[in-house]
Amino acid sequence: MKVIFVGPTIPDAASLCEPGIIVRRPAVQGDVLRAVLEGASVIGLIDGNFEYAAPVWHKEILFGLSQGVHVFGSSSMGALRAVECRAFGMVGIGEVYQRYASADLTDDSDVALVHAPAELGYAPLSIPLVNLVITLERMRAAGRISKAQQDELRDIAAGIFYKERTWRQIAKATQLLSLADKTDLIAKVCTSYFDVKRADGLELITAVTESLDQRTVDTRPWDFHSTSMWKDALKSAKR
Repeated sequence: MKVIFVGPTIPDAASLCEPGIIVRRPAVQGDVLRAVLEGASVIGLIDGNFEYAAPVWHKEILFGLSQGVHVFGSSSMGALRAVECRAFGMVGIGEVYQRYASADLTDDSDVALVHAPAELGYAPLSIPLVNLVITLERMRAAGRISKAQQDELRDIAAGIFYKERTWRQIAKATQLLSLADKTDLIAKVCTSYFDVKRADGLELITAVTESLDQRTVDTRPWDFHSTSMWKDALKSAKR
């Protein structure tokens, strides 16, 4: 059994996954644990909710790993948890993961965005900073913008609260700064926008697809400690 938790990063994930892969909503605390108890051998974590629900607990990921489950993470919540649990065997995939692993990115909100509910296809209502930063880097490497333009636009976007980071707000903020040809520049960035979170998520889908649908029996160099809080969580998940 293979399970992928995904939502706004790849709204069309269900149509991209093979029939044997179960696609579930963005994970909250307890969802990974339930997947493990249901028999999952491979779990891919891309998206997770955090504001109005308890986020995925590291302990449930460690439990899965201790049971021989292959756990992959990318793009968003998955990239964050993969960095935090990599020493225990969780596998991080993609550029977003690599940037957090190298401490090039440090703020969790760099991957956050506001989006519509699942019923409306998780339509994005804000821009994840990581997508914009990498878009600007790619444009600079291609000689389409100057270093000054790259730096100033990045700083503008980083200074906007993630829920309010839209093209409109970015364009509005540029009016107070020194950028020349502001309207043309914003239009150029919009048309060059690169969704690195989606690209990383597609890599994860490939990794889950290619993984053997069976748990490992390898001995791990660490022990899973069953605390009283964990026992309560386990009992609740089994109900």
